[in-house]
Amino acid sequence: MPIPRIAIVGRPNVGKSSLLNLIAQERIAIVDDTPGVTRDRLSTIINLQDPNDPLNEKGTVKQVELTDTGGFGVYVADGARYNEIGADLATLTDDIEHQIAEAVSTADLILFAVDSQAGITAQDQAIAQMLREQKLGRRDKDGQKNSELTPVHVVATKCDDSSWEPHAYELAAFGFGSPLICSATSKYLRRDLLNKLYDLVPDYEGDPEPEVDMKVAIVGKRNAGKSTLINTLAGEQRVIVSEIAGTTRDAIDVKIEMGEKSILAIDTAGLRRKKSFQDKIEYYALDRAKRAITRCDVVLYLLDATTEISQVDEQLGQLIVESHKPVVIVLNKWDIAKDGSDQSGRAVTPKRYEDYIRKELKGLSWAPIAIISAKEGMNITQTLEVAFDLFEQASTRVGTGQLNRTISSIISQRGPTNKLGAEARVYFASQVKTNPPTLVLVVNDPDRFTLNYERYLMNRIREVLPFGEVPIKLILRARSRVEKKSESASGKQLHIPDQNTGRFDEDMSEETIDRDAFLLDLPDDASAYFDD
Repeated sequence: MPIPRIAIVGRPNVGKSSLLNLIAQERIAIVDDTPGVTRDRLSTIINLQDPNDPLNEKGTVKQVELTDTGGFGVYVADGARYNEIGADLATLTDDIEHQIAEAVSTADLILFAVDSQAGITAQDQAIAQMLREQKLGRRDKDGQKNSELTPVHVVATKCDDSSWEPHAYELAAFGFGSPLICSATSKYLRRDLLNKLYDLVPDYEGDPEPEVDMKVAIVGKRNAGKSTLINTLAGEQRVIVSEIAGTTRDAIDVKIEMGEKSILAIDTAGLRRKKSFQDKIEYYALDRAKRAITRCDVVLYLLDATTEISQVDEQLGQLIVESHKPVVIVLNKWDIAKDGSDQSGRAVTPKRYEDYIRKELKGLSWAPIAIISAKEGMNITQTLEVAFDLFEQASTRVGTGQLNRTISSIISQRGPTNKLGAEARVYFASQVKTNPPTLVLVVNDPDRFTLNYERYLMNRIREVLPFGEVPIKLILRARSRVEKKSESASGKQLHIPDQNTGRFDEDMSEETIDRDAFLLDLPDDASAYFDD
């Protein structure tokens, strides 16, 4: 059985997303006064602490899945019906209500959020009636008339202090019992709310939700097909798909089973140029997309095969390069593009597309390209297999001896050039971290290694070592005076290439390394690269 699920429902702007962030104690959902910010089901796994075991000495934490939903009737009730180009957002209403119904039907506990400062409105009463009559998702467990109904509890939001409590208790008139009270702004009665939720959530006897095998962030510009890909992977209408650009706002986590492997797919908002942003919600969406890239293992970078690569695509590609995440460049909508032709009338082929992509996205020259149709389900499984392979490459650790011999061989074939004829030397090399593979080279003078030579060095490393299609972080540093003294006093020497051959000892192994000497005086930003 799945872990217990809590669904948050209510009309627009009552504080549902703020409530999710309050309970999760983390900024997950986008919060803004604009109606209709949340549209899809936004879920997160949280741990509820036992109020009688605050230090978790007994291991009595309850793990639950908490789901935020869109405001019911949002575009009809609040008048935010048209976007900046005149698209009718009311057409999303049925999709939003479908997502709400799905959340209600699969929940073990329903939190009906009501604004205590606004009091009971006609729309609140309508939602309460729909919950009672099971017109907003089913509350019966087995779809049978006499089965147990999922409990509903009213949450009085925006109760910022004790003066608002009398207004909060008026919400008991809905007939769902005494309301839970909280304020996301002032954190008033937050601990009391969390303690009561712990008691309300049903006990779960199964194992905790296991970690997934891989996290993938699906990113791209607007209407590239990200949400369609998520739904195809999930095998259901998990997120809203619409021709209206910018439908997705939050980063939506969807867990997917692929044979014996599990994947967390993160759907992100479609991006566009900042100067085209209409409101701060788009800035929040950009921030969530950046955070999705940061917490994923592999990026699926979607390009629309029916349009040219734009400035937004290029900027997003640069963002991925700077993140040092493995990436699959995914060319979507091939079912439409395959029958097209270029400006010269030549038939479109995968090879021509590949040449075009390599020309436009030079910073991702090492990234593999996959051609798919998210709508038709073409090549989806194969693309995920490529992503797993990239994750494995990025998780690989190369022995120090092998790495030093590789570096020595590359430099002996072609070393850094210098106009003054000064010799550039590498004394020692070590891989200090995975994901991304991070290599530290101790050299005589980092300035003698130009950016062009660093690129050459990394390209050669990709050819020889198992990092062929993933980004590599390269740190160059000079030996310090302290390090030299430590080497002299200890009698242990860093391995330096032979003066004649330029090669390292063939017998060098992990045990021959004076690691303490090697770690001295690394740059400040290198401390985060080391594994514990």
